[in-house]
Amino acid sequence: MLANPATAAPQKIEFWTFSMKPKFTPYYETLVRSYESANPGVKIEWVDFPWDIIQTKLVTRIVAGTPPALVNLNVPWADEFARDGLLAPVDNLLADARPRYLASTLQDLTFNGKTYGFPMYSNVAVIAYNTQIFKAAAIPHAPRDLDEQLLFARQIAARTGKAGLCPALSKIDGLMMQQGLAVIANGQAVFNSPAHVALIRKLADTYKAGGLLKDALFAEDNFPAAIDAYKGGRLGMLLAPPTAVKRIESDARDIYAITDVAPAPLGPTGIADGGWLIHYAVPKNVDAKLLPAIGKFARYLTNDANQLAFAKQASVYPAMAQAANDPFFTTVPPNAGAAEKAVAAGAVSMPHSHTLYVAGITDYDELRRYLVKAVEAGVTGKQDIQQALDQAVAIWNKKLATQRSH
Repeated sequence: MLANPATAAPQKIEFWTFSMKPKFTPYYETLVRSYESANPGVKIEWVDFPWDIIQTKLVTRIVAGTPPALVNLNVPWADEFARDGLLAPVDNLLADARPRYLASTLQDLTFNGKTYGFPMYSNVAVIAYNTQIFKAAAIPHAPRDLDEQLLFARQIAARTGKAGLCPALSKIDGLMMQQGLAVIANGQAVFNSPAHVALIRKLADTYKAGGLLKDALFAEDNFPAAIDAYKGGRLGMLLAPPTAVKRIESDARDIYAITDVAPAPLGPTGIADGGWLIHYAVPKNVDAKLLPAIGKFARYLTNDANQLAFAKQASVYPAMAQAANDPFFTTVPPNAGAAEKAVAAGAVSMPHSHTLYVAGITDYDELRRYLVKAVEAGVTGKQDIQQALDQAVAIWNKKLATQRSH
């Protein structure tokens, strides 16, 4: 006799997020409850890990043949896992939802012609600037490209004695890529070309003129130093996600009152600064019979309404086109302060948001440190720029050659 479908074991879908508890526990619990009540044959299990252990947990479970159905990843992780054959492409599961995601987010998750995830949210940087400092330095408008950012920074230093800009030079590889300069080409490091040298020279000239904030300039994370200097009225421009403007509002009302905001320049590549896409991927070896149910749940998890609700709570931007164009992000109320303007300025850049990273390199963080050290030596005038970059390129290529031979 056949089992009554009502008493058949429910389909169990386990999905993983990272670092969402406790802040987003109510959001996820509500979402799970409403999905289960609309889909009685499905049981959803939500598991949250700290961001720094989720990759290890995932590999262990995939190897054991018991992977979760869906897992939160960023793009560099997804790229690496896809290359190692640990993820399943989701083109069929995206189904008719595909056109509703921002094209730039699907491009980020497409490796070798296949798509490896359901985009969830990303972020972008905006430029917050101190209008009093701009006025004192006779700067008429927000900077429209990197050259203007550096020019204005030098002008601020010359006319006010303050620093103009605090770029994240520990992420110089991302800045190079955003400016259309490759870090690696055909398996070789190429960041010692005349164009790369010219970029570092512009930074060095601005540094020498006092235009760059020297506090923690080359630190792994110089953002705390940058926002402190901005809140203290010692920095003309701050490149940061819109949430940072909220922090200025709560911590330094006097500076907030004289802050204006503009979209961050896109650079010659047309790519916005500060993109970092988070998505849901489907691990390899998931039970094939479950795939239709997994696809349905993943489309629900990342639909316009759920992305919008999450993005509003988390102060990030949705990866769905309709949600990203919601009036919450795009309309600036009359008499709006800088925080509201920042949200709208970021929304302008969101369709241009891409995750910039170098793919396919083992021990990439170690290599990047050699690049950052070389850039530091060049920018601060301790070493000839060409020489410093040549030396770092030689180290990279030696290490890359041993990787290729394995």
